[in-house]
Amino acid sequence: MSGHCCAPGRSGDEDGREPRPVAVAPAPRRPSGLIRLDGGAFRMGTDDAEGFPADGEGPIRTVTVRPFLLARTAVTNAQFAAFVKATGYVTDAERFNWSYVFHLLVAPDLRRRAPSPAETPWWLVIEGTSWQAPQGPGSTINGRQDHPVVHVSWRDAAAYCAWAGGRLPTEAEWEYAARGGLDQARYPWGDELTPRGQHRCNIWQGRFPTHNTGADGHLGTAPVKSYRPNGYGLHNMVGNAWEWCADWFGTDHLSRPLEDPRGPETGTSRVIRGGSYLCHDSYCNRYRVAARSSNTPDSSSGNTGFRLAADL
Repeated sequence: MSGHCCAPGRSGDEDGREPRPVAVAPAPRRPSGLIRLDGGAFRMGTDDAEGFPADGEGPIRTVTVRPFLLARTAVTNAQFAAFVKATGYVTDAERFNWSYVFHLLVAPDLRRRAPSPAETPWWLVIEGTSWQAPQGPGSTINGRQDHPVVHVSWRDAAAYCAWAGGRLPTEAEWEYAARGGLDQARYPWGDELTPRGQHRCNIWQGRFPTHNTGADGHLGTAPVKSYRPNGYGLHNMVGNAWEWCADWFGTDHLSRPLEDPRGPETGTSRVIRGGSYLCHDSYCNRYRVAARSSNTPDSSSGNTGFRLAADL
């Protein structure tokens, strides 16, 4: 199957107005603690038989990226809380007063009365959901300070990055980083999903979308430093939570420069990469390094976060 575990998108305010622009606060400092990546040429994309050609995963092309900085982990709840405390920022999920939550993570009383999209009934529209209440009213991030922040839109992620003195990575930078120095490997660590029976990422085990065995140790998000890092010292580049990239989504890769590509100039959806804890090989096999998807810039869900990048 070629379905998606990412949530459906939304676009614009519910009263029909255009969404507000991203609130960008002046950067207080240059970001610290990021890893320097040397850049250079690498083979981007895949022609893997397990891939989804309609997603624009191919063709394989040699792309060059300049040196840049990237965070070892996705932005955490604790880091995002510091941003909100300093700026008073209000996320899109809070402004809309709802976000998508996976059905098995919702309290039974909320689950029974929550609407859901017909094409993806495992996603529930839960009022009062936000990064601070990731499973709806009554839930908190207590004990999850080191988990990736979720229920953040592309606009929320871009605002955080500007405040932190950085930016979102381009899609090419993201894939270069996720590969960890390996050429055309399926995952950040190689071609085998569970080498020697060891789990290397947080994805779905069991029968999607009704039974997750949690064999990898997690039913929802995992701490951002779970599992061993890739060859560049980066954690959880696949699985756990989708990560927003800077680019508009497109599939005409060869029509654009192959040196520091930036994606189309305009679009309706932004790129997300890496898959999430809901990906499963029977449905959404998008925890491969070359897999890609997208969502509208104001969309949010319980399995989408982001990672901070910066120029040297």
